[in-house]
Amino acid sequence: MQEPTRIIAIRHGETAWNVDTRIQGHLDIGLNTKGRWQAQQAALALAGESIQALHASDLWRTYDTALAIAAVTGLPVLTDEGLRERGFGHFEGKTFAEIETLWPDQALAWRKRVPDFAPEGGESLLVFRERVLRTVDALAVQYPGQQIVIVSHGGVMDVLYRAATRQELQAPRTWQLGNAAINRLLWTPDGLTLVGWADEQHLDSALDESSA
Repeated sequence: MQEPTRIIAIRHGETAWNVDTRIQGHLDIGLNTKGRWQAQQAALALAGESIQALHASDLWRTYDTALAIAAVTGLPVLTDEGLRERGFGHFEGKTFAEIETLWPDQALAWRKRVPDFAPEGGESLLVFRERVLRTVDALAVQYPGQQIVIVSHGGVMDVLYRAATRQELQAPRTWQLGNAAINRLLWTPDGLTLVGWADEQHLDSALDESSA
């Protein structure tokens, strides 16, 4: 049996589009001032940890967050497109309110978390989940008995939580996905297990994923 891999999963720091409730998806939006501070605080919180690798989505908001952790741990940031946020197609760049106005039927399918619904040019929840879990499996298997950090997005954090707690894609979300919160999971070939979630002791406050 392969030894488990410990995973510290961190959502990127805050962006201006988080504040505006504007969908980012695959658009390459950078951190705002608060987001950079949050990234630095998360890095300091991990300073005493034994960490063997640092992986991140290749989008700037996650890469920049990971760079703060790299500065503390001395590890290089290894990027992977598989850790990107869900692709939202023509929703990207729009606020929640704009989506409701422009595409009310699609907005309803999105809100109801219809598993096979995909905005034009984007990913369905089914496709997104498969991509995220395949990527995390491929990363975790490389580090038996070790601990890694994965810096990614709110949607990715949601997929990981659901997988670790065996919850369906359409289950109502009752857990937090705060910017720069520290989440802990255990990976084995049988899947993910939840160890700790939404640790924000290092932060003053953080926007939840409900704020985009």
